[in-house]
Amino acid sequence: MKKLTIQNGQWAADRNCKVTTEAERVEAATPMASIFKLMLVVVAAASFAGCDGVRRDPGKVYMPDMAYSRAYETYSVTDSMREELAKRGIHFSNVPVAGTIKRGELFPFLIEKDKEGDTTNYHASQAVKNPLTSFDTVEAERLYLVNCAICHGPKMDGNGPLYKGGNGPFAAKPATLVGDARYEAMPEGQMFYSATYGKNKMGSYASQLNTRQRWMVIGYIKSKQGAGKAAAETSAAPKPLETGTGAKADTAAKK
Repeated sequence: MKKLTIQNGQWAADRNCKVTTEAERVEAATPMASIFKLMLVVVAAASFAGCDGVRRDPGKVYMPDMAYSRAYETYSVTDSMREELAKRGIHFSNVPVAGTIKRGELFPFLIEKDKEGDTTNYHASQAVKNPLTSFDTVEAERLYLVNCAICHGPKMDGNGPLYKGGNGPFAAKPATLVGDARYEAMPEGQMFYSATYGKNKMGSYASQLNTRQRWMVIGYIKSKQGAGKAAAETSAAPKPLETGTGAKADTAAKK
């Protein structure tokens, strides 16, 4: 290890090393300090330049057609706008391909709405079965109460707030879903058709309930109809005779 000594204000080594004065050492370090200061000035100037106003020009963009898409809102382009785009060579369609369904959605209801005065598709819908084998009954009940009970009533007796025993805004009583054999025998597909396209005074609920929700409500109605039938059959069944009374008592008396 070299031994350094101070001689007349100078640093010197005991092995004939080069003697460096304090002035030379400061002079040697000065260029590095100047470069560092210059770099700080450049960075500060670039920062201030970047904050000067709003920059509208994005500069050079690699493959801009992949970075920036045409700003067309889905389902917002009208027929006239589509024709105008076609004249400019832009063949844009905002309508999904026929039969397209979104991920996780149920299979679409393929029966179309009947034309005015026709009931062909309405009767054909009888063959459609509910695709839901199970569903959240609590959520199905909530959907029914929110969307259907106002007419058909919370108890499905047709006495909702809009009818109110004949004192409501509607003069005609809505369908009695539980207790009326006609609606209890109505197939699920026909109920779905009515909920999707509307029937008579009832409007379409396709905008309020999606496909799954409509099937859930219909499944809930059918479960209540089944419970109502079971209760009616139980009440109508003949009660068993008690021991010692009725026919058995008469037989015992004869003996």
